[in-house]
Amino acid sequence: MNRLQDVLKNARAENRAVLIGYLPAGYPSVEGSIDAMRAMVEGGCDIIEVGLPYSDPAMDGPVIQAAADQALAHGVSTPDVIRAAGAVADTGAAALIMSYWNPIEHYGVDRFAAELAAVGGSGVITPDLIPEEAGPWIAATDAHDLGRVFLVAPSSSAERIALTAEACTGFVYAGAVMGVTGAREQVGHAAQELVARTKEATGQAVCVGLGVSTGEQAAEIAGYADGVIVGSAFVRRLLDNRDPRKGVDAVRELAAELADGVRRGSKAR
Repeated sequence: MNRLQDVLKNARAENRAVLIGYLPAGYPSVEGSIDAMRAMVEGGCDIIEVGLPYSDPAMDGPVIQAAADQALAHGVSTPDVIRAAGAVADTGAAALIMSYWNPIEHYGVDRFAAELAAVGGSGVITPDLIPEEAGPWIAATDAHDLGRVFLVAPSSSAERIALTAEACTGFVYAGAVMGVTGAREQVGHAAQELVARTKEATGQAVCVGLGVSTGEQAAEIAGYADGVIVGSAFVRRLLDNRDPRKGVDAVRELAAELADGVRRGSKAR
């Protein structure tokens, strides 16, 4: 968790938002996904979300599902995902795993936390886990010094936001739009209001995701949020390039575009 906290602290000292990029481990292969994640860091991502592919993804849109389905078909496993997180950590970026709760519980809650910490991982985002049901997870992440990231949404009440923020030890993930993940032409209008409501409840960083795909959108969000989260747009670059080398180049270029947008937006705070 210290690396995650350091990344957020340093960005705050520079008065800028962080850029957080997501890719599922195992697409187009485990090594191919690691190469792409490294390229995202080279392009300007501060934090990488390593997705753990799951067969019943309630929040994932069609782009992420397409990549995750292929990763599962190739036999990607939880140890592969943890190894990918370790490879990201080796770059100096903060490495988080994004996972639904069922795979973590099935693997073993403490085992999962211990193995992630051992490779230098900084934390986990659990989109379908709520704080009231997270007792074993809170204990395991506290024991292994991992950050916990829970989600709030535009529909969240003030009480729900406060409860969720209190349970987070990394940052608070603010879903900019209702519904599944996926790049959109416009970021949801509720995003800025949700960030403001969440900041009223916590001094922690609040990062916005779901829908960001361009440098202009990244700049817009960086003007009021502590972090800009991009997932489907990166996955789409890999899906659109059958040549893995071209896919790696494409995600590096997108990361650079988004990082530039984040810097421009941060200056407008």
